[in-house]
Amino acid sequence: MLQANPPPPRSQPRNAHETKSPLNKLLSDNRGKGLFRVDNNDAQDEATVWLYDMIVSDSYWGGVSAIDFAKQMTAVDAKTIHLRINSPGGEVFAGQAMAQIIREHAAKIIAHIDGYAASAASWVALAADEVIISTGGMIMIHNANTIAYGNARDLQDTAALLEKIDGILVATYAEATGQDPQQIAEWMANETWFTSEEAVQNRFADRIATDSESAPDNVIQWNLTAWTNAPVTNHPSSRKSAPLDHLRRRLRLAEAQNA
Repeated sequence: MLQANPPPPRSQPRNAHETKSPLNKLLSDNRGKGLFRVDNNDAQDEATVWLYDMIVSDSYWGGVSAIDFAKQMTAVDAKTIHLRINSPGGEVFAGQAMAQIIREHAAKIIAHIDGYAASAASWVALAADEVIISTGGMIMIHNANTIAYGNARDLQDTAALLEKIDGILVATYAEATGQDPQQIAEWMANETWFTSEEAVQNRFADRIATDSESAPDNVIQWNLTAWTNAPVTNHPSSRKSAPLDHLRRRLRLAEAQNA
């Protein structure tokens, strides 16, 4: 969810505490489901970063914060980093910070979209040197949004901020894909979900993953009801689901083998 935090309103309705923003809904619906870790393979001078979670400014509410991401990424000195992504989205400024960390890292960073790279996660993926998407993977882009209270001036200020954010997003996507900015803006306005084939066709990804590059048989069942046009299924993969604890066991085994 590309969420912006507007300036504090001067007044709020009595039931403001009962209102849940799209980002808050995404967080509350998916808290505790994610995974974020780094596996080093010193023998091959590679590292794998698992970004299987929401993107947030403060991990207190769940998800991966830009600060935690920066600490883990800057500690990696491998020549190649495989950034494996399955994220339903998050906060726009946190995603922007993560993307900049990726751009400035000395390693070659290959983004593998194993499941979803939705919303802010699409920004993170496109910052990599190469983007590989799984057969059932999806990328989603949309306009920034928020919840605002207050008088007319408050709402105008919030709308102006959202328009600025949308402009930054359009420019970033257009530069990364070579697509016409007007086309990008239309896709964003429609909350567009790209299949793997569409992502490659429209240059949001470089290619579709081969069998050997495919994600492990893991499915995190993200709750995507915060989205308007989310896929009907909980996860795009056509492979048989496996519980998250199974993935964690597989990762521990891989870590032991690389030790």
